[in-house]
Amino acid sequence: MGGIQAALDEQGYARIPKLLTPEECSEMMNTYTEEERFRRTIDMARYRFGVGEYKYYQAPLPEWLQQLREGFYPHLAQTANRWLSQLGGEERYPASLSEFLDLCHAQGQERSTPLILKYEAGGYNCLHQDLYGDEFFPFQVVFGLNKKEVDYDGGEFLLVEQRPRAQSRGHVITLEQGAGLIFPTNHRPVQGTRGYYRTTLRHGVSTITSGTRYSLGVIFHDAK
Repeated sequence: MGGIQAALDEQGYARIPKLLTPEECSEMMNTYTEEERFRRTIDMARYRFGVGEYKYYQAPLPEWLQQLREGFYPHLAQTANRWLSQLGGEERYPASLSEFLDLCHAQGQERSTPLILKYEAGGYNCLHQDLYGDEFFPFQVVFGLNKKEVDYDGGEFLLVEQRPRAQSRGHVITLEQGAGLIFPTNHRPVQGTRGYYRTTLRHGVSTITSGTRYSLGVIFHDAK
């Protein structure tokens, strides 16, 4: 995780090499129609979030998804606490996911948030933040589940960083099947001439020009 933490510090996001096999990705996509696995389906157009659909997994989460969530959390909590210190705050993220979820539940945030997203041609996701309540974790992870230029075209991941008293900076990131991306949920520290300052980030997905795009979102805080 040292290289990942360095990338997060330097550019605000970090790529994860292919962690999921094509078979695992196919299995995840095949569950999309199994409604009993999910607690809620969101039509993005209805809420003006974009054009597409996503489904929140029902708790208890599938074992493979729980392992992903628990596996990433401890290392990212270390980075989250370091970022807080750099911005003048006190470390507040516990070492384990279960302890952090206890903090969420104490705030009334008890609904599971990991999700699977589906976009058809013409679909997109507006720039946004996944906060879901007062208690949120500073990082989240997204995985590509199918193949760009084979199963779909377009649909790049977008990450836009708003800097104080400056124009925003944008990143356009392509996700390979089984590969992932760690990115900030809300903001990050940036080294300036007078110490660290805070920038705000939002993420989204560019327009899918053909085919169908699936992705998996691993969010660590629960929702109200």
